[in-house]
Formats: sequence, structure tokens, C-alpha cells
Amino acid sequence: MKGSVGQLALCIGICILVAFAGGMFTPEPGSEWYYQVLNKPSWNPLDWLFPPVWTALFVMMGVALWMVVRDGFERPGVKGAVVAFAVQLVLNLGWSATFFGLQSPFLGFIEILLLWLAIVTTIIRFNAVSRNAALLLVPYLLWVSFASYLNFTIWQLNP
Repeated sequence: MKGSVGQLALCIGICILVAFAGGMFTPEPGSEWYYQVLNKPSWNPLDWLFPPVWTALFVMMGVALWMVVRDGFERPGVKGAVVAFAVQLVLNLGWSATFFGLQSPFLGFIEILLLWLAIVTTIIRFNAVSRNAALLLVPYLLWVSFASYLNFTIWQLNP
């Protein structure tokens, strides 16, 4: 399966599975806490924007992972890159669990800072194996940077 379409599908599938798991914490339209209680800034993106952006980012993450692992785990740097990737993936899920599941903008902010650092680490590790894989994660880092500021602002608006 080395470098195969099946391997690519598996890498994307793992990322989409994590996205789906995170979506389990996302509030239903009209839920009281997120839509009525939580104060959000006027520049908060419209709700319809999040699913397509996150879907594209998770697919790009899966392709990037495949670019790192497709020639095997024996290559220098691959195992460390995959570990960093796994850590950021768990932290990504953790953000949904803390922000939405625990309804805690503060814990969500702490979590997203850790996620941001893990993404930077993953990009550095991926770059050592595949520059193109690292570049595929840059939009993810930019989106999480924006999301970090949004999370911080929501935390400040909801002491």
C-alpha cells in the first residue's frame, strides 16, 4: 500500500474522522449557550463558513500526512513528524471538547494555544521530510491563528 491511493484515502479518512468527532461537540443551530448566551464579536464569521473551511483544511491535512508517510516510516524524520501530527490532531479535537463540550472559552483558549504550538511543530517536522507537505499545513496554521484571536475575544466578552 506504500504511496498508494488507498494510503492517501486512509490519511484523509483519519483526518475526516477526527473532524467528525469534533463536530459531535459543535452546537446544534439555535442551541442556547452558543447562540443566545455566549457573547461574540461583531466580526465573528457566519456559521455557514466553518464547515467548508474545516473540511478543506482536514483534507489538506490528510494529503500532507500522506506526503510524509507515502515512502515509508523508515525514512529519517517520518516517525517524529507523524507523532507531532498525531499530537496536533488530538489537540484539535480537544479544542472542540473544551470550548463547546465544556462550554469554556477560557479552557478553549488554553487548548488552542497548545494546538497552535503543535501545528508549528508539525510544520517544522513535515518540512524536514517534505516541503510541500509543510506548505499544505500553512492555511491550517493561519486559520487556527485567526480562531485563536476569535477564541480570546469571546473569552474576554464572557468573563
